[in-house]
Amino acid sequence: MRRLGVCVDPQDAERLARCEEQVAAVVVAHPDDETLWAGGMILLHPKWHWTVAALCRQGDPDRAPKFARVMDALGAAGQMGDLDDGPDQRPLDGRAVEQAVEALLGGGPFDLVLTHSPAGEYTRHRRHEEVGKAVAALWEAGRLRTAQLWMFAYDDDGGRDLPRPDPGAHLHLSLPEAVFRRKRSIITDIYGFGPDTFEARSAGAGEAFWCFDSPSSARRWIETWEERP
Repeated sequence: MRRLGVCVDPQDAERLARCEEQVAAVVVAHPDDETLWAGGMILLHPKWHWTVAALCRQGDPDRAPKFARVMDALGAAGQMGDLDDGPDQRPLDGRAVEQAVEALLGGGPFDLVLTHSPAGEYTRHRRHEEVGKAVAALWEAGRLRTAQLWMFAYDDDGGRDLPRPDPGAHLHLSLPEAVFRRKRSIITDIYGFGPDTFEARSAGAGEAFWCFDSPSSARRWIETWEERP
């Protein structure tokens, strides 16, 4: 797959990923998304100051306490919201999603924010797409201050496969075996997904990101993605 838009120089992204200490946030739709799509990145950087904002399921009596346990396992501070996440996935007003992000995360500053891409990670979940667009919009409006924004880069071949790192992504991480096992154990042992579930099978040993160092580069990437055939 061809690369879309202007990104952080891959060497810059890799240098940031090697930094000893950063202030970073992960903004996701659901508790478990942070582990599925970026759990290895978090585990690889235990000295970083991590905040995870999950916009849905605060009132879920099963998922909410598990999220708290996962934050302990990841060494992160966690915040949860309760955006509508019904099975019909009715579209949410973009401003409402932006306000939910601000309420949980504040405005920064951060060295790095990770979130969904407007393409989502699989075909398809509207909340993932909405969260990615909201975070990018906040950055462009100056209401979210971060040096870099990375969006999860996965593809499922139009629903014909499990989500896998997009080969065209700006940055790929290959997780050491021990880190991969910890990531997978969070999905199976704490969140409680069985070994044959979509979640367990999607929690891979590779992670990938679209990387941006300015709001304009993220906007151009989103516009290019929206205009694709």
